[in-house]
Amino acid sequence: MSIYSHRPQAMISRRELLRRTGLGLGAVAATELLGNTGAALSAAPAPAAAPLMPLAPRQPHFPGKAKHVIHIFLNGGCSHIDTFDPKPALEKYAGREIPNTLKTERKTGAALPSPYKFQKYGQSGIEVSEIFANVGEVIDEFTVLRSLHADVPNHEPSLMLMNCGDARLVRPSLGSWVTYGLGTENQNLPAFIAMCPGGYPIQESQNWQSGFLPGVYQGTYIDSQHTDIEKLVANVRNHHVSQSEQRRQLDLLQQLNQRHLEQRVVDPQLEARVHSFELAYRMQQEAAEAFDVSGEPKHVLEAYGEGHQARQILIARRLVERGVRFVQLWHGNGQPWDNHDDLEVNHRRLAGQIDKAIAALIRDLKSSGLLEETLVMIAGEFGRTPTVELAAANNAGKVNGRDHNHYGFTMLLAGGGVKQGFVHGATDEFGFQAVENKVHIHDLHATILHLLGFDHEQFTYRYAGRDFRLTDVHGNIVRDIIA
Repeated sequence: MSIYSHRPQAMISRRELLRRTGLGLGAVAATELLGNTGAALSAAPAPAAAPLMPLAPRQPHFPGKAKHVIHIFLNGGCSHIDTFDPKPALEKYAGREIPNTLKTERKTGAALPSPYKFQKYGQSGIEVSEIFANVGEVIDEFTVLRSLHADVPNHEPSLMLMNCGDARLVRPSLGSWVTYGLGTENQNLPAFIAMCPGGYPIQESQNWQSGFLPGVYQGTYIDSQHTDIEKLVANVRNHHVSQSEQRRQLDLLQQLNQRHLEQRVVDPQLEARVHSFELAYRMQQEAAEAFDVSGEPKHVLEAYGEGHQARQILIARRLVERGVRFVQLWHGNGQPWDNHDDLEVNHRRLAGQIDKAIAALIRDLKSSGLLEETLVMIAGEFGRTPTVELAAANNAGKVNGRDHNHYGFTMLLAGGGVKQGFVHGATDEFGFQAVENKVHIHDLHATILHLLGFDHEQFTYRYAGRDFRLTDVHGNIVRDIIA
């Protein structure tokens, strides 16, 4: 026997039947318990009358200095003491054990001085390694945060902590929180883009997951090793159906989906899919142009340098110019900064892939005025030990690399309301742990949200019966780095 709802010719599902009958009250209770009633954003929420525009621009709690974020993620753990945190004391202790009681993930030995020379740059006189000489030329635009620390010396939990604010539990990524709070300025491109050439990094798409936020806030993955737009953005063009015919098909599909939505209290997955169909259609008009750098002047291409790493940094600038809210660029995928051996060769090679492009990005953003409202972040999930690694399974007997170090490491921050030519905090004389003005990842996230205009303690989403936030129950704003 068929069972119909009050709508003519609209068959209801078994789940809907149970909800309307004996389990109706239980379903209502479960809906509240499981947090399916949606958001509790204390900033201006998306208009209820426009369910297909969840990424419409919204105002934060207060006027933020930053409106966009570019995060250059140095995947694997870049060595701070070989890049932006010089430690001359390591020369004194070279080949000798240093005073230390900190436990490392693997066995390490004597002090290992940096193989690179450091030089003071700019009016600030901040010291920068020779492998980042081009970044040194623009170091006066940066805050160098030398006292960052995480929780454990393992990639997976540290990646999750840096990107999602929790090392173990499923939580929305920083980019998802930002797009949930601010929406985006361009409805024809994804609000949150993660570019990682050659495939996914460790923890894969969890690094840009939306978690318990609606799926529309998840990052869009782009394999930026490709230059062909149809490989770079899958299915960006339809060679079989005209745009007008696509529009007719999509309108019909949206009508059916909207009818389905109206019969249910809330269905975040369907809402996200409805939005993704619309976005995919609109991207055909703008994505090809945004990701194609061939039209850039020759001097611009030369300034950024060659290779897909340089190209994706140039693309990030083009995306921000077009209103994309959050862009994450993964560097080191496949050949990461995780140099347990041959550090001198590998760190020089990796820095060479992005050094020119980072400097060009900063200059371009500054000349266009976008640097004032774009927060540029450069760091990985942790740093590396000042002592040489002895027991890594993958170092083939070589004793010329460093182990993971979560006790202290460095991040570069530019634009978006941070101080220029400024150094915050310090590690000890060897670079082993943060000892002065320490900044935990929760503090970093609280500060980023503040720069974007959010009170991290009030910026919440209700899920499973409680209000969640990016910083959980932690986090203090690092006001010393705010301009």
